[in-house]
Amino acid sequence: MSIDTDTARKVAKLARIRVDEADLPKLAQELSGILGFMEQLSEVDVTGIEPMTSVTPMRLKRREDVVTDGNIQAAILKNAPDAREGFFAVPKVVE
Repeated sequence: MSIDTDTARKVAKLARIRVDEADLPKLAQELSGILGFMEQLSEVDVTGIEPMTSVTPMRLKRREDVVTDGNIQAAILKNAPDAREGFFAVPKVVE
């Protein structure tokens, strides 16, 4: 597929990219190259191949899903600049 300068101008306008008139032929050529590469990729036979999430085979770490109260309130509040009665204390912002 070939992109002409008018189409390149439209694409630039839709993408809100300012392109000088002198640069439109080069942009059209680059867009044509991208579309040509995409057409080339569509020729590859991928039947029976599962989609990948990574180029290296990995399994996500799994843990048992258990609901707890956390039981780490003291550890969390330890870094608070001001904590009172087990909560973060913040300055008053509304009078």
